[in-house]
Amino acid sequence: MVIFPPPGTRVVVRYLLPTGQATDALGVLVSADETTLVVDGKRGLETVAVDTVIAAKPVPPPPASRPRRL
Repeated sequence: MVIFPPPGTRVVVRYLLPTGQATDALGVLVSADETTLVVDGKRGLETVAVDTVIAAKPVPPPPASRPRRL
């Protein structure tokens, strides 16, 4: 059983696709219940079935943007 951080935490969630390959969802955990996680990341809202989750952990905020070169 994987224990998930509270909603509002930036997380990375590794889960299995139907093909058996693993992929990651990176972003803010919007919600978590017994069956589903919702992560808001660069790809939009990702809904992940809890029974496909391999690992999940909190991660630090993204690095600050660099100034543009002129």
